Amino acid sequence: MELKKYKLADIAKIEISGVDKKTIEGETPVRLCNFVDVYYNWAITKEKAKSFMAASAKQTEINKCSIGKGMVAITKDSETRDDIGVATYIADDFENVVLGYHCALITPNPAVVDGKYLNAFMHTRYIQKYFENNASGSGQRYTLSNDTIGNIPVLLPSVEEQHTIGKVLADIDRKIELNKQINDNLEAMAKQLYDYWFVQFDFPNEEGKPYKSNGGALVWNEKLKREIPQEWSDCKLKDFINLFDSKRVPLSSKDRGERQGVYPYYGATGIMDYVNDYIFDGDYFLLAEDGSTSDAKGFPIVQYIWGKNWVNNHAHIILPKNERYMMFTYQMLKSIPAKQIETGSIQKKISQENLCGYKMVLPNSDLLEEYENVVSPLWEKRKRCIEEINTLTKQRDELLPLLMNGQASVNYHLSDD
Repeated sequence: MELKKYKLADIAKIEISGVDKKTIEGETPVRLCNFVDVYYNWAITKEKAKSFMAASAKQTEINKCSIGKGMVAITKDSETRDDIGVATYIADDFENVVLGYHCALITPNPAVVDGKYLNAFMHTRYIQKYFENNASGSGQRYTLSNDTIGNIPVLLPSVEEQHTIGKVLADIDRKIELNKQINDNLEAMAKQLYDYWFVQFDFPNEEGKPYKSNGGALVWNEKLKREIPQEWSDCKLKDFINLFDSKRVPLSSKDRGERQGVYPYYGATGIMDYVNDYIFDGDYFLLAEDGSTSDAKGFPIVQYIWGKNWVNNHAHIILPKNERYMMFTYQMLKSIPAKQIETGSIQKKISQENLCGYKMVLPNSDLLEEYENVVSPLWEKRKRCIEEINTLTKQRDELLPLLMNGQASVNYHLSDD
């Protein structure tokens, strides 16, 4: 595969966005594709745009930074070198969607460069190294200047070959995104049923009809200070769960570097790294202990993890005492009002004492079993989707440099739309 070398400025139009997150009277209402949207996505689709935040922009900014199909956006400024130059492909056309600040918008010349290919090229180690070496700033913030972006050395095969390579990688990402959407729906279904049964108390009665809506008896519970269904009870969370916090082991950055491997190393809000050893093996819940202890809606940050993994000391490790109640426990933990178990005014913390002392509604065992029977198959499907996402992401990342340097080729029939 013959490659020609260009400067990005010679084959694409580059615009630096200055559109902030404010809504200013007199400006035109828009939705923003922000730094995090660019950073976390291989491609921006109409589905993702549903969550874009509202803001406003001047008409000149709208003319300059409106996103459309075939464009590529990159992160331009960040606190670390690793977070700049991250690219995403704009996969659809949009109305009133503008790229937010700390990003740059690239509009390729379609006669020379395919947008999907350019996006993939921006993810190569070759370009990442270029950004690391040419970013300005130190310590507090790093940035890419207009000249640095414009001088990006782009290696291009023919437009036909670009189209083929870009499409294959985009198709893999489309499957990844489809799995993510399936998972969002599965989790929404599990939560909706939990809310319907255990919050609204409209679980099936003996006739299969919604309990509360059909006159089911509610009784006052003095400990909970609320009404609950007859035959339900209450308990402290410590009577319902087991904590495994004593097994948590923190690792410094140096330790993680020396332990690089394949097992996920979890913190309070997600995977921090991969190490060559594990301390947990199986299904567990992690609940953030300090720092970011709650989400935007005021509920604890809870992760469901499984398999071999390592957990640091910023997350509580939890299992129900009766492990048949996994799905109920997961939804119940995610439904606790965080302010009832948090301490601290600036640096929030959820201590073992506060967590274990939380007073919870205790449904009867038959209903818990029924919920598990309905939801567990959904969750197994969700886990399979996540495992497939991880496999596809690994395959995409491994295939990327091979396609770019001609070590791998695409069968002709895969290149058709």
